[in-house]
Amino acid sequence: MSHVLPPGCALVDLPVKGDARGSLIALEQGRDVPFAIARAYYVYATLPGVDRGFHAHRNLRQFAVAVSGACTMVLDDGRVRSEVRLDRPELGLTIGPMVWHEMRAFTPGCVLLVLADALYDEADYIRDYQRFLEAVRG
Repeated sequence: MSHVLPPGCALVDLPVKGDARGSLIALEQGRDVPFAIARAYYVYATLPGVDRGFHAHRNLRQFAVAVSGACTMVLDDGRVRSEVRLDRPELGLTIGPMVWHEMRAFTPGCVLLVLADALYDEADYIRDYQRFLEAVRG
C-alpha cells in the first residue's frame, strides 16, 4: 500500500488546548473541518476482527477522527490505495468524494467520529467495489 493519500484526502493536525485539568480539541467548520457540517455520527463498540465501510460516496465529503482508541483507514481512489492509522484524537482525516474507504483494526473502545457535509442519502453510496472502479475510470 502507498503512503501517498488519494486526492481529496488529507491528514490534519488538530490544535490541542488544555492545562493540568485535561485537554480539549474544538472542531470548527471552515477552520479545522474544510466544509460546512450537516451531519455527525460515530462508530463504536466494533467487535474484534470486524471491518467496516466498504463503500464510496459520489459527492459526500467527510472528516474522521478517532476520539478514543484507534483504527486503520484504507483509502482508494481507483489508482492510489493507502492506509492511515488514526490513533490519537488530535489527528483528523479528510475524505473527499469518490474515495473508497474501509475501516479496520479497531482497538477495544475505539470511537470514530465522522463529520459530513450533507445529510444521509443512500443514493450517494457506491457499495460495490467493481462499480466504484467503473465509475472512477469512466
